[in-house]
Amino acid sequence: MNLVLKTYGTSLQKEGDNFLVVNDEGKKIISPDKIKSISISKGARISSDAALLAIEREIDVMFIDNTGKPVGRLWSVKYGSISTIRRKQLDFITTPAAVEWVKEIIIEKMENQIALLLSITTHDTSLKNRIDTAFRKIESYRDKVKAGAGEFIRDLAPTFRGWEGASSRLYFECISLFMPEKYKFSQRSQNPATDIFNCLLNYAYGILYGKVEGALIKAGIDPYVGVLHRDEYNRPVLAYDVIEKYRVWADYVVFGLCLQEVVNEDCFTIKEDGSYWLEASGKRILIQSVNDYLSEIIKVKGMERSRESHIELHAHNLAQRFLNS
Repeated sequence: MNLVLKTYGTSLQKEGDNFLVVNDEGKKIISPDKIKSISISKGARISSDAALLAIEREIDVMFIDNTGKPVGRLWSVKYGSISTIRRKQLDFITTPAAVEWVKEIIIEKMENQIALLLSITTHDTSLKNRIDTAFRKIESYRDKVKAGAGEFIRDLAPTFRGWEGASSRLYFECISLFMPEKYKFSQRSQNPATDIFNCLLNYAYGILYGKVEGALIKAGIDPYVGVLHRDEYNRPVLAYDVIEKYRVWADYVVFGLCLQEVVNEDCFTIKEDGSYWLEASGKRILIQSVNDYLSEIIKVKGMERSRESHIELHAHNLAQRFLNS
C-alpha cells in the first residue's frame, strides 16, 4: 500500500504500534505492515513519532511538490549502507560497460514506445499509415542506437539523447492523434504543462521518479550520479536515466484515462499563464490509477512480481552491475 497524504490539514501520527491518519473525515488506524511508502503533500504533516516508526519499519517517506515529484525524503540508515557500491558506481561511468547499459535503456524505451503504438487499433487508413510511418522511424532510431559505438558515454550521450528525443516527439504526436478532442496536445510540455494530457503525464512521471529514486537508494546506489544525463546540482540524474525504461507505464495509464475521459474540468485548474495544475480530485484519480497499475503482477525475465517490485529488482541488479564492472 502506498499511503498518500494530499489533503490540507491531514496528519499522520503514531498510535501504539500503528499509524493514525487524522483528517476532516475522521481517524483511521493503519498497520505499518500494510504500508510500502508514504507520500506527503504541502499542507499535510507527519509527527516525529510516526516518522520514527516509518524509519524503524524501513518505510520510504517522501515529501512531494505539486507535480508529484519528491523534494525530500526520510529513509532508514540501513538503506544503501555499502559504500563500495557507490565507489564502483563512479568507476562504472568511465567504462565501456556504461555505454552498453545506456544503449539497453534507450533501446528498451523505444521498443516500449513501438509496442504502445502497435496496441492502438484504428480503421482509419490515414491514421494507420501515420502510425506505421512513425514506428518505422522509431525503429530506425533504435537501430542507430544499437549500432552506436564508442568507449566513453560522455562522447556518445549527446547523440543518443538526440535520437531519443526525436523518437519521443514522433511517439507523442501519434498518441495525440487518438485522443478525444479536449485531450489533444501539440507537444510535450513540462514545468508547467499547457494541456490536460501533459498535466496528468507530468504528475504520473513524478510518482515514477519517486519510486525509482527510492529503489536506487535502497539498493545502495547514489541517485545523484548520472550516466546518460549530465550531472546537475541537486538533481537525481541517475533516476532520470533509469526511469526511461519505465516511462511507458505512466504513458499507458494516462493514455487510458484520457481515452475514457475520466478526468473532467473539476480535476484541474488553469492559471492565468495558461498552465494546467491538478486539483485534489484529479490527483486522487491519477494516484490511485498509477498505484493500481504498479501493483499488478507481471512476468519479466521469468519472474512474476508487481511492476513496482520489478523496479526494485532492477535497482539491485544495477548495483551488482556496478560491483562487477
